[in-house]
Amino acid sequence: MKKITAISLIIVLLISVLAGCSGSSSDENLIRIGVTPEPHSKLVNLVVDDLEDEGITVEIIEFTDYVKPNLALADGELDVNFFQHQPYLDDFAEAEGLDLATIGTVHVEPMALYLNEATSLEEIPDGAEIAIPNDTVNGGRALILLESNGLIKLKEGAGLEATENDIAENPKNLKITALEAAALPRVLEEVDGAVINGNFALQAGLNPAKDGVIIEGKESPYANIVVVRAGEEKEEKYQKLIKALQSDEVKSFIEENYEGGVVPAF
Repeated sequence: MKKITAISLIIVLLISVLAGCSGSSSDENLIRIGVTPEPHSKLVNLVVDDLEDEGITVEIIEFTDYVKPNLALADGELDVNFFQHQPYLDDFAEAEGLDLATIGTVHVEPMALYLNEATSLEEIPDGAEIAIPNDTVNGGRALILLESNGLIKLKEGAGLEATENDIAENPKNLKITALEAAALPRVLEEVDGAVINGNFALQAGLNPAKDGVIIEGKESPYANIVVVRAGEEKEEKYQKLIKALQSDEVKSFIEENYEGGVVPAF
């Protein structure tokens, strides 16, 4: 009986070791990537089959906010995320003490001002309420867009992290309301206008190039990036991912489907 028990124990141990090795091998060929739905999820889905041909399985996890994807990546729940630009990553990582790294840029989603009833800047009424994103970087980005089109003037040196408190001149007496970026399309009908990030605008059926009254230029420094944990930038599967996302296939898809609402950045 003792011999049988010993043999059984050895078999169980061998099965456990083999199962562990199998799981490890599988993880080596798996990429869990966190994205926002539009256009990030579509672009990743475009290259899933190509990566599968190279032995890499891609698991796409969608988020509807700008906070969780970086925290999930740092905690190991994700391997990669693709939803943000470099200024946002730098600001968020510093605030949260995260050690994340960029492996490449894919596209720019031009931020634009959308109006509710007015059809031009001249028609914006005195005292109009304009909603902007409430996170530090995108809020500043929105204010810079308004300033560059003569609606406000910011204090000298306000920079990319400008807030509504940095407005020095406001000829139309605009009321600037900072709200969560994802909520801006939903509140557009309740305000006079909103400066909306490209991905959330696209999700709501708005095209920055067609529906925006003013829009960032193609030279915008806010290109969307693919991010991993620091120290993992050179891993082969991640390099294959960024190569696939910077392919001619992806560039053609962007140009043919978004009509200026998304612009290739590679």
